[in-house]
Amino acid sequence: MNVNDPKLKGPEDENEIDPDELSPIEQVRLTVSNHDDPSLPVWTFRMWFLGMLSCVILSFVNTFFSYRKEPLSITVITAQVATLPVGHFMAKVLPKKKFRIPGFGSREFSLNPGPFNMKEHALISIFASTGTGTAYAISIVDIIKAFYHRKISFLASWILVVTTQVLGYGWAGIMRKYVVEPAEMWWPSSLVQVSMFRALHEKDNNRMSRAKFFVIALICSFSWYTFPGYLMQSLSTLSLLCLVFPHSITAQQIGSGLQGLGIASFTFDWSVVASFLGSPLVSPFFVTLNALIGYVAVIYVFVPIAYWGLNLYNVKNYPFFSSHLFNKRGQLYNVSAIVNDKFEIDMKAYEKEGHVNLTMFFALTYALSFATLISTLTHVACFNGKEIYQRFRASSKGKPDIHTKLMRKYKDIPGWWFTLILALSLALSLVLCIFMGDQVQLPWWGVIFAAGFALFFTLPISIITATTNQTPGLNVITEYIFGVIYSGRPVANVCFKTYGFISMSQAVYFLNDFKLGHYMKIPPRSMFAVQFLGTIIAGTINISMAWYLLTSIKNICQQDLLPRDSPWTCPGDSVFYSASVIWGLIGPKRIFGHLGNYSALNWGFLGGAIAPIIVWFAHKRFPNQDWIRYITFPVLLSGGSMFPVSSVNYNGWFVVGFIFNFFVYRYRKKWWQRYNYVLSAALDAGVAFMGVLLYFSLHQGTSISWWGNAVEHCALAKCPTAKGIQVDGCPVQF
Repeated sequence: MNVNDPKLKGPEDENEIDPDELSPIEQVRLTVSNHDDPSLPVWTFRMWFLGMLSCVILSFVNTFFSYRKEPLSITVITAQVATLPVGHFMAKVLPKKKFRIPGFGSREFSLNPGPFNMKEHALISIFASTGTGTAYAISIVDIIKAFYHRKISFLASWILVVTTQVLGYGWAGIMRKYVVEPAEMWWPSSLVQVSMFRALHEKDNNRMSRAKFFVIALICSFSWYTFPGYLMQSLSTLSLLCLVFPHSITAQQIGSGLQGLGIASFTFDWSVVASFLGSPLVSPFFVTLNALIGYVAVIYVFVPIAYWGLNLYNVKNYPFFSSHLFNKRGQLYNVSAIVNDKFEIDMKAYEKEGHVNLTMFFALTYALSFATLISTLTHVACFNGKEIYQRFRASSKGKPDIHTKLMRKYKDIPGWWFTLILALSLALSLVLCIFMGDQVQLPWWGVIFAAGFALFFTLPISIITATTNQTPGLNVITEYIFGVIYSGRPVANVCFKTYGFISMSQAVYFLNDFKLGHYMKIPPRSMFAVQFLGTIIAGTINISMAWYLLTSIKNICQQDLLPRDSPWTCPGDSVFYSASVIWGLIGPKRIFGHLGNYSALNWGFLGGAIAPIIVWFAHKRFPNQDWIRYITFPVLLSGGSMFPVSSVNYNGWFVVGFIFNFFVYRYRKKWWQRYNYVLSAALDAGVAFMGVLLYFSLHQGTSISWWGNAVEHCALAKCPTAKGIQVDGCPVQF
């Protein structure tokens, strides 16, 4: 069977398939082929070599860039594009001679089993994808060594990274039949990959093939990024109000795209548009609209009223947009003064320093995070509960769609594989906590508690991700609960958060890859092998690279001690450090409880619980009003709570999302079908290639100093507006 045969291209041959087997999701019907060729080899030397090499390179580069002021994430699209010509080259030059390996009986193998095929390429990309994100537990090592200036061994760090990354496999194995096989669980981000593979491998007789379009868009993205990436960096965050009112703190707080409301703030940089929120071309329009409503309500209604109108919590004493912690005088909180020799809170010193104070944005982020998590549970219970229950009772009775039907030709993954990995990762985690407990502070029961917490939330959050492309996190609620139970120990709190949050997040990530394999018709056992091995390799590279940077760069992550133009400011770790102080060292009782200033924020839990129920009742009461069911409160509430995502990130994301997933999707659907996801992939790849090239060829010692390279002309946006408050670099108002 020839994969390039036009007769196999599905979706255009839907008439040949039982209509009941077609996917109920239009985007899937427009993107995914309805045919499969089981004879295509995937377990090849080319796959192993290119997959492992891509995993190593991506994990190395992404860890390296994660410490920068503007983190650059090299996506799997880069590996997807780069490995294609290499794969074809290997198919031409590798020997085709067959041989036998002792222990495999009469089975024959070959380094070159035939042409480089689409399934093989997809499996390489899945292997590479395990290295695209830096392990979350790296931030624990960062704050211990760079912020708290304490010690942790490399072995303890490695165990922490690997176990938190692998633990999610157990949850993924349990949830597969609920969020991978059902056609309604369509995982929008996986369609980008499917579209890319078809564009790169299938013959296209149209005037503008998808492969040709990809190359043109890639060259344009690659070339353009020289301007916001190097020649004129102000294009990344162009704030007009800051230029018009260079001496007004209030005007700059309103106009700053990085540290304010972002009114009249624009970006011409794709990395800013997609850096924190992902590609806007991937998210469905109803998701973009929900996020926009939540964002506008929070940023342009509540925050201005709370800050300038009511001055809640005396927030005028602090910068408008910051993740740092402050004392009542508007100065940075002296955290080191309240930590004793046992790495625990010193209560006498804390009483002397006083309460911790947050900026309005930071405080509101927590309230919305409370609401988002609870709304996820109630939304899934109301809108998906009946379906989940039915599948749980009789998961094999429902009629599968064409993709699930085709996948049943392959051997499934035995359940005990997932169980074994779950048991081993839990056992190793307990070894870490029992025998190296002085380094991580987490008691053994904390690991068990975190694992149960992650298991409970994996299903509802997987459903939200599979249908909206947005993933609510457990980071805040895990911090909160464990902070109440076990306060005064900052590292214990972040370790519990990582075991509870990241094992769930990794499960969602694995399930997304399983859905991609489902669409590409890749044998599940092959998927499992590359995911597991890639996760171990990537985690090891992550911690090795992080260890090197932490021990070789003086004052890394210490923004006040670094040279002004130093890129090693670690913005993500700064937020992580502040969270460890709030939830772990000081504890939620002294901030969000009766002993603190922010107890009112707990009403977010109640609001998040009630909101989806109201929408569900409205949908039942007015069943003909189809638009009601698209109100998704987990997405709406998270629209304004993605701290430290700034307003310029949101502005660009919304504009691009509306253009392509509303106007183009509605009025130029054929163009959208052919090119939308290909364009998303090309923009990502172009920025990634040029970003790496610029850093290693120019940023090592060459820079251009002029007006256009000021990152943002909004220096006063970081200043408080209360009179008599002195902050470095800010004028004192009287």
